[in-house]
Amino acid sequence: MLEYILIGSGFAFTAAIQPGPLQAFLLSSVARKGWQRTLPASFAPLISDGPIALLALLVLTRFPETISRVLQGAGGVFLIYLAWRSFRQWKHHTSKDAETNDSVPRTLVQAALINILNPHPYLGWSLVLGPAFLEAWQQSPENAAALIIAFYATMVIVLAGTILLFGTTRLLGPGGRRALILVSAIVLAALGVYQLVGSLLRAEAA
Repeated sequence: MLEYILIGSGFAFTAAIQPGPLQAFLLSSVARKGWQRTLPASFAPLISDGPIALLALLVLTRFPETISRVLQGAGGVFLIYLAWRSFRQWKHHTSKDAETNDSVPRTLVQAALINILNPHPYLGWSLVLGPAFLEAWQQSPENAAALIIAFYATMVIVLAGTILLFGTTRLLGPGGRRALILVSAIVLAALGVYQLVGSLLRAEAA
């Protein structure tokens, strides 16, 4: 069982700390709304990964290139939309806006949607977690449960820690927070363009 706990927690840790669309969204959300309203977004993988895991276990080895390409393009469009919202927030920034913009449930749903539109969880489940889960299940259901619990517990803890770390920016003055909103908008836009370009290049190469 310890082997699968280490596999689950280790893979989750590396996935959570790598820069990506979800991490960029968390940075943007903390800058605009504060860490208290953003903290529930750390549970987004628990919401989004159910259908991802089911699909990965059915296909198991690899997703068709077309599905991955479409998801990458859709994720790019959504990230650009979020960048536009952050840019508007930067232009009309006030202390009140930073505290009250968007509800907690809406932030959680947006974070889950970003995860669904990100190809990486699909590839992670199909190439790493899926095979490991099936192998663990063949040995015992307890091993499979240990793998999944370790993965998602680590993922939530690391994402929550990231949000709290981002939250230290709230110690900055209004000018510093406004600058951070602009930075987060640029990062979101860059990631969105990167995903769109990657999707188009993969389509041309197909």
